[in-house]
Amino acid sequence: MLALAAAIVACGNKSPTVPSPGSLPPVQTNTVTLTSSGANPRNVQIAVGTRVLFVNNDSKSHNMASDPHPEHTQCPELNQVGFLTPGQSRETGNLVTPESCGFHDHDNPSTGSLQGLITAK
Repeated sequence: MLALAAAIVACGNKSPTVPSPGSLPPVQTNTVTLTSSGANPRNVQIAVGTRVLFVNNDSKSHNMASDPHPEHTQCPELNQVGFLTPGQSRETGNLVTPESCGFHDHDNPSTGSLQGLITAK
């Protein structure tokens, strides 16, 4: 915290800029948590051949699927998550191709906070 304060003072007391969620770099994790605020993280990077665990910590159910809506054909491995009641978790299939896979809540497809991208590298 002290280093941050020193950096701000060194920069002429300018407030640090915070990037918007859509511009954040991917987080290397194999878990996406669903809450009342949405999916976190929304931009995930994983190793090719691994899976992603979706955990529903929200009080509402979610029906997670691959883009595009309603076909869900971009990355069928994501469709294995499907319907999650509060407290449930489920993994995707193995993402064996280096690619980016969009996901969303099928029952709330236009809710941006429940949309994201998994990149297998």
